[in-house]
Amino acid sequence: MVTADLPGPVVRRPGMPSVDPGALEAALRARVDGEVRFDAGSRAAYATDASNFRQTPIGVVRPRDPEAAVTAVAVAREYGAPVLSRGGGTSLAGQCTNTAVVLDWSKYCHRLESVDTERRTCVVQPGIVLDELNQQLAPTGLRFGPEPATHANCTIGGMIGNNSCGATAQAHGKVVDNIARLEVLLYESTRFWCGPTDDEEYAEIERHGDLRAAVYRQLRALRDTYADEIRRRYPDIPRRVSGYNLDSLLPEYGFDVAGLLVGSESTLVTVVRAELKLVPVVKERTLVVLGFDVIAAAADAVPDILPYEPIALEGVDSRLVHDERLKHLNPEAIDQLPAGRAYLMVQFGAETAEDADEGAHRMLDALDESEHDPEVAYLDDPAHEEQLWQVREAGLGATAHVPGRPDTFEGWEDSAVPPERLGDYLRRLRALFEEFGFLSDTGPALYGHFGHGCVHTRIPFDLYSVEGVAAYRRFMERAADLVVEFGGSFSGEHGDGQSRGELLPRMFGTELVEAFGRLKAVFDPSDRMNPGKVVAPYRLDEKLRLGGDWKPRDPRGLHFRFPDDGGSFVEAANRCVGVGKCRQLSTEGGSVMCPSYQVTWEEEHSTRGRARLLFEMLDGHGDSAIRDGWRSEAVREALDLCLACKGCKSDCPADVDMATYKAEFLAHHYAGRPWRRPRSDWSMGWLPVVAQAVGRARLARVVNAVTHTPPLSGAARAVAGVADRELPLFAGRSLQRWFAGHEPYGDGEHGVVLLWPDTFTNFFHPRVGRAAVEVLERAGWRVELPSGSLCCGLTWISTGQLGMAERALARTVRRLSGHLRDGGLVVGLEPSCTAVFRSDAGELLPGDRDVRLLGRQTVTLAELLTEHSPGYAPPRVRADGALAQVHCHQHAVLGWGADRVLLRRAGVSVERLESGCCGLAGNFGFERGHLEVSRACAERVLLPRLREAPAETVVLADGFSCRTQIHELDSGGHEAVHLAELLARAGTAP
Repeated sequence: MVTADLPGPVVRRPGMPSVDPGALEAALRARVDGEVRFDAGSRAAYATDASNFRQTPIGVVRPRDPEAAVTAVAVAREYGAPVLSRGGGTSLAGQCTNTAVVLDWSKYCHRLESVDTERRTCVVQPGIVLDELNQQLAPTGLRFGPEPATHANCTIGGMIGNNSCGATAQAHGKVVDNIARLEVLLYESTRFWCGPTDDEEYAEIERHGDLRAAVYRQLRALRDTYADEIRRRYPDIPRRVSGYNLDSLLPEYGFDVAGLLVGSESTLVTVVRAELKLVPVVKERTLVVLGFDVIAAAADAVPDILPYEPIALEGVDSRLVHDERLKHLNPEAIDQLPAGRAYLMVQFGAETAEDADEGAHRMLDALDESEHDPEVAYLDDPAHEEQLWQVREAGLGATAHVPGRPDTFEGWEDSAVPPERLGDYLRRLRALFEEFGFLSDTGPALYGHFGHGCVHTRIPFDLYSVEGVAAYRRFMERAADLVVEFGGSFSGEHGDGQSRGELLPRMFGTELVEAFGRLKAVFDPSDRMNPGKVVAPYRLDEKLRLGGDWKPRDPRGLHFRFPDDGGSFVEAANRCVGVGKCRQLSTEGGSVMCPSYQVTWEEEHSTRGRARLLFEMLDGHGDSAIRDGWRSEAVREALDLCLACKGCKSDCPADVDMATYKAEFLAHHYAGRPWRRPRSDWSMGWLPVVAQAVGRARLARVVNAVTHTPPLSGAARAVAGVADRELPLFAGRSLQRWFAGHEPYGDGEHGVVLLWPDTFTNFFHPRVGRAAVEVLERAGWRVELPSGSLCCGLTWISTGQLGMAERALARTVRRLSGHLRDGGLVVGLEPSCTAVFRSDAGELLPGDRDVRLLGRQTVTLAELLTEHSPGYAPPRVRADGALAQVHCHQHAVLGWGADRVLLRRAGVSVERLESGCCGLAGNFGFERGHLEVSRACAERVLLPRLREAPAETVVLADGFSCRTQIHELDSGGHEAVHLAELLARAGTAP
């Protein structure tokens, strides 16, 4: 072996030089154009990724441009600090967590710098999100080919770091196959563009005699030394992601230095920019879903499908489908699956629909003549296809925290084998699951990119005990040997990081692992780039996020009972698996999560970031950056911009419910020190009491004059501690007062229904209640309205005054108990209050039978009219079209399906705005310091869409907050109406 020009390999250093964080922070702040965050909250938010591992960073830098990132690395070098480049933070092997200076590119460095349509290339900064890039490229007819399931939130830099793939890799290959050049920075400051290097370019580089020349010379020596072993030991499969891409240095691959660095997980260089190869957008697609008895049989059919060149070939088993059903994910799509307990999703693409269909039919004809006999579902409706792809893309989150089953974890979650051996591999893997006791029910879900032999799964490892961690290690070693036996790769998509780094000698042998160490020494001899990952790695069972030594402080005296987490706040805070769906910038498909992240682009203001802080607050390892528990100001600040929209309750695949966590935290944070609460907590939390007092004393006109007459209005806002924005007007007569003199209409053939007089309808918009009474009576109901001072407790919940919320709820339930026990229904008009009855009440007062009845028997207006009013036909609404701003709590808890059905029956063509949260979100938009975020949320989609709409366009908004936000901020003068108002107007029209 010729090693004269090669350094010795980097080896594990038991003790790394200490870093003075204070001096380092000061230097970074002085010299770096960007945000420098060494505070406890930021460090806690970045302490883990989507893996089993945890390391608290030294600090976080968010550079404003690539040059600022280069400066940050230079400063880190001066202080001897390790550096970790991070994109979306969804890595599953632990490569995005380290005790280092974390460079978060995603907030600012997300420009598409140039596009060359003739060469089909573009240059991007590392922080650009894949979906955002492809959206910007759309006018060119080109796109970046690889598309992981996290395409809505993963960054190009992260994809380069992990050599990402996704379903589209069937047609377009891995990231390494789609990189033209990279601009990279070595830790010691050398910076250059690299890519395939012919002999002429190599000679020109050598001629300069600088450090870059030395790097290239050593790389050529490395290639020459290990070429035969690379060719012998590297698996010849489509999805070899494990190990460094030493094969890219071989002559047959053009001595491609960029290809070598793809998938190096921030352990060799910092990627500053990337020139990407682009592919034409597939114009037409056809999806065929094949059903089989078992997943191994589905895998057996893969080799017979591949010759027909599908652009995607995915496998899904019945366990994944079952888990999604349990979590109410993608129900419409699941109903379209053919018969079977395992499925292949086979997609064909072409310039025309006819050509795409032809490819599908050719495949089906061939399968008819083979030993495979699948059931078939044939789809060529883009909407249905998209729904079915969501079944597959939801896999990671859907298989975590499944009700009634042990938690599952990554580890052996993306192995890959030759596609022709996939069926046998799955049988052997299932036998290994059985040997280790993982086959309760039907065992871990198996799914993935079957066309490339890549299998995803999450396994119910016991990572909570010493014995369980030892079993985890034994399983990983056995699984590694199994993959090697099949000629496969430990990682087929997500990289080695810490999960598989220790196992690499089993796959590549000691000689190539030595080559990996020598490669590391070429680029990073001081081991400062993401140390402990891939090369000289930490053990796969150390630095665990949980582990046998994890001893969190499980708080007692909780207000919410967290029934899905065994009554444990620790388990609730541990729900987040890091998939990062809360970081997506688009609200396509009607999603809401996470409005604060969508306008701040800050990790701490995502659902994931807040969950990480709450997890760290419990200090399970004793070294958390957050040590003051419920009193933590870092946690309070992170939760401050949570709109409590509950979007995560439905949109998060792990069912994180941050609105509930926030309320629980605030209750304990201010416990015993109410004077620390902001004044807005009192003025808005106790709004129901204030409103009742104003109504009883008939002071609406006086109060309105004070709150809307300068300078009295300014003084009123100051006293209330609220933002400088228009305050809602009290109605002159409450709904309850109006109803007391109301003469019922009709005979009430359907019986009695109780209309809930929530505070907002009762005292601010009673017109909505009056309209609802009219609609309900015309639909055949006799309406009753409870009298007196009653409240669901919403405003106390949202401000974390949970003791008062429980008392208000208990009082209300006692008043309604007779009606409920008789089987009577309760109709809610305000979505947030209705959601309290359907959801929060049961978690605050879980042992109360009447509370359970209230949850089951509370319905929305649309649900009553479509599901409980036989023979009801809504009046025809005269409207050319309507826009609907669906309230966040309706989206998350109640659903909007009945509203859509009712509107269709009324002849209304309605567009549900993909705007997410309106930004007011109850008290949030009125609290001081929130106005900018509140308006920014509205400006994302809602307000621009309203400006486009003609003045006569009907705008539907059942939520008081939504109507208030539109009234104040829409320059087009639209006034939103409740569904009840729309139906009432149509019913009385001549």
